[in-house]
Amino acid sequence: MKILVLNCGSSSIKYQLFDMPAAVVLAKGLIERIGESTSAATQTTDGGELKLERGIGSHTEGMELVSEMLTHPDQGALQSMDEIAACGHRVVHGGERFTGSVLIDASLESVLEEYSDLAPLHNPPNLTGIHEAKKLLPEIPQVGCFDTAFHQTIPQVAYLYALPYSLYEKHKVRRYGFHGTSHKYVTLRAAELLGKPVESVNIITCHLGNGCSMTAVKNGKSVDTSMGLTPLEGLVMGTRTGDFDPAILFYLVRKGYSMDDLDRMVNKQSGLIGISGVSNDLRDLQEKATGGNLRAQLALDIFAYRVKKYIGSYLAVLNGCNAVVFTGGIGENALIMRRRILSDMDSLGLRLDEGRNAATIGVEGEIQQSDSPIKILVIATNEELLIALETHSIARELEALKDTIKDEPEILVR
Repeated sequence: MKILVLNCGSSSIKYQLFDMPAAVVLAKGLIERIGESTSAATQTTDGGELKLERGIGSHTEGMELVSEMLTHPDQGALQSMDEIAACGHRVVHGGERFTGSVLIDASLESVLEEYSDLAPLHNPPNLTGIHEAKKLLPEIPQVGCFDTAFHQTIPQVAYLYALPYSLYEKHKVRRYGFHGTSHKYVTLRAAELLGKPVESVNIITCHLGNGCSMTAVKNGKSVDTSMGLTPLEGLVMGTRTGDFDPAILFYLVRKGYSMDDLDRMVNKQSGLIGISGVSNDLRDLQEKATGGNLRAQLALDIFAYRVKKYIGSYLAVLNGCNAVVFTGGIGENALIMRRRILSDMDSLGLRLDEGRNAATIGVEGEIQQSDSPIKILVIATNEELLIALETHSIARELEALKDTIKDEPEILVR
């Protein structure tokens, strides 16, 4: 069964084509700068790399180009788009409604539109991708996979803010958490590596990239996470503040800053770039810090300190931890940052092995000392694969239901 996975942004379409259940990637592509005079498209298959540049004015044209590239006679992966059995979509915000991946229908689309207020930069383009995929592939199941779904097991004590309760009742102001697809994938993979049923796994997952979040996973379920109502809360990120005193905003308003100024500041001009004044890329900052740039050094220190604090708090929440997992671009590759984060944590049961850490760059592995009570794992996240797995599962259930209806038509009466 061939499954297409789509991740639509405001000016981009990322996609992967899987052959399931073997989980073989048949094609991987990206269309970017949609709406500009010149858009770029790249696709990789066993036939090689395909690159195209042309004006792509809309997501409709973008999806048509996805079809063209996937069925390219030399560097495509399909003879026809009819070979695709189902399409899985990354959707950032599912609110409280969705606790797992679901089949998309008209009623679900209207609910997703309601959640666009909570994720105005992400849900609208996600919905656009769903609409365009339905036009291009009208006969196949479309499945929504939500970044917030994994965190719907968080208890009230962890997801409610100490604000007037009426704000939760009227406007659903609460912690939702994000990166759930990544946290779920590495949780499942960590359970495999630990040789334990996922239901008995207690771990701390650290998704560290330009966007960063952490999750406390107890008995295989998310019980706390660092991001909140929006992806702004929690860790220091590439351009986002993470945790800070909200009264700072009131103070700055009185100094003449507008709401738009503040929104842009905390989301686009803060974090690593805000502290260093140099870059939001950890690799650049490490180079600058090595060369003596004190603000670059400070940005790295603050980043590591915040992650360390969250690890400590989640160890208390879990009261027993099997492993700390590093994933994401920084988590998987930045050995120096992993060392910074894990320094002086021996008494908490985290003992880094320097040799193993240095040897584990961009590959999966354990990086703790042999006597470390808590394992330290590096796992490459694969959100697209998890979406493909869940889409495949739903598509198989639909096939089985159709077969049942065919064999026992009276089920329609029941």
